Amino acid sequence: MGSAAFYILLRRMRSPLLALIGSYAVSMVNLMVVPGELASGESWRMHFIDALYFITFTAPTIGFGEIPHEFTLAQRLAFLPAIYLPVIAWFYAFMTLLALFQDPVFRRTVEAGRFRRRVQRLADPFWIVCGYGDTGSILVRSLTERGWEASVIDTDGERIAELETRDLRLYVPGWEADANRTENLRAAGLDNPLCAGVLAVTGDDHTNLQVAITVRLLHPHLRVIGRAENRSTADNMHSFGTDHVVDPFASFADRLALAIAKPEMHRIYEWLSGMPNTPLFEPPRPPAGQWLICGYGRFGKAVCRRLDKVNVPYTIIERTPEQTGAPEGTIHGKGTDAATLHEAGIDSADAVLAGTDDDADNLSIVMTARDIKPELYLTARENQMAYRSLFKAAQLQMPVEPSYLIATRMLNLITAPLLPEFLRIARGFDRSWHAAVARRIREVSGGRVPEIWTVYVDEAHSPAIAELHGEGVEVTLRHILTDPQGPEGHGLSAAALLLVRPEAVVPLPDLQVPLEPEDRLLCCGRSEARSQLRWTLCHRDTLRYLVTGEQRPDGTIWRWLASKRS
Repeated sequence: MGSAAFYILLRRMRSPLLALIGSYAVSMVNLMVVPGELASGESWRMHFIDALYFITFTAPTIGFGEIPHEFTLAQRLAFLPAIYLPVIAWFYAFMTLLALFQDPVFRRTVEAGRFRRRVQRLADPFWIVCGYGDTGSILVRSLTERGWEASVIDTDGERIAELETRDLRLYVPGWEADANRTENLRAAGLDNPLCAGVLAVTGDDHTNLQVAITVRLLHPHLRVIGRAENRSTADNMHSFGTDHVVDPFASFADRLALAIAKPEMHRIYEWLSGMPNTPLFEPPRPPAGQWLICGYGRFGKAVCRRLDKVNVPYTIIERTPEQTGAPEGTIHGKGTDAATLHEAGIDSADAVLAGTDDDADNLSIVMTARDIKPELYLTARENQMAYRSLFKAAQLQMPVEPSYLIATRMLNLITAPLLPEFLRIARGFDRSWHAAVARRIREVSGGRVPEIWTVYVDEAHSPAIAELHGEGVEVTLRHILTDPQGPEGHGLSAAALLLVRPEAVVPLPDLQVPLEPEDRLLCCGRSEARSQLRWTLCHRDTLRYLVTGEQRPDGTIWRWLASKRS
């Protein structure tokens, strides 16, 4: 793309350059052809180098005098074109160049080349983020805070300009481009060996689908996580092997049903899916009584499907019931006025969900319902982050933040791909088991949302374990979760939630279980514990001390001295 800009420059400057060359040639020929006369009466002619030198400083500056000798009248008449022609040619070239720099096609080509060079300079694994809206901005900030690099493409130039002004931990190159086009994804680093995967989070389902197809066809080994608000799009993504498809509406509906049916499990879900290092909170339990659902679009339908599965009654309020296919008994209206809410039975309802695609209407529904019945359980859909402060001021029991839901879900899939499997298995346990897990999470996290990460027991990620295994030494889960810098037997502020082996999946594994090659562990805890665990897994002497109690000297010199003493 950098070469393309150079070719455009040459093509657009062809006529000005020819005009410059022609004006210089005419002027030099005139100077060399017309003879001059010295004071002695001898004639002289200007040489090629003299003519070139004279024209070089004359054309842009109108000269510094007649050299090497004073001109005759004939020479002066012949030189007059050399005064005007090059100046006009230079002015023509300058104006053409100025127009070229303002040309949208040229500027876009230059920006594309600059973006590609910046992406090529990324030295660590990175993710391509397609779309820099509310969800994309959360993802980029969270990825950089975790040490991941990223490249961003978005069709909105203002969003890309905003990216340049963000105070991010790492530099993130951005480009105004359409993710639908394969060459744009390649420019963003799709072919780069350091590319870890693609996050398709644009506001258009078709674009996200196209991105997922492109990645799957060109680089099947790359992970692709896509956003899909339409059920058919999600099914289409799943059909050709997209790694993960995140539907914010279905995700919230699932959380709501889980909170009603299994509140303890919902608490675990919220704690493990939240933004790390934010305070732990006790999510209020939604009532299992009558609900009023305002809005029967994609979001409303997803919620109703989940409420049906947990046998929760509801009444729908929809402004255009015929277009949305609302069921019989739907109340016609928006729900922003008291009359419609009374008609829907708000006096006997326990909760109201404002789920339209208009933030102003959702806030109006919530405030009107609260005025009628203050004790109602209220939740509302937040469509744009620009209204975040208003929704916080509304003090909703369970706000619906699609951008936040998508971002946290994708971050968990990136940093802890085993988390969905753990949450799926955990749903099958009883209330006491859920309570025990919640207590363990609170203990290791210190009252804040824990970090979630995956431990791989192999030579690449855990060389210390591999070396001890080679010596026939057994390493257990307790060994790696012990703090080498604390009191003897003191554990790290971390817990193992899931152990995955080729032949078994064990939730909350016992600390005495021996670790085997190809094991994978889902862990949660504080960021300091994660750093210490990473050191233990890579530093053989530290792990040997934790396993055997033997403290060997570290380093070649110290080992040599120890061997001399022995």
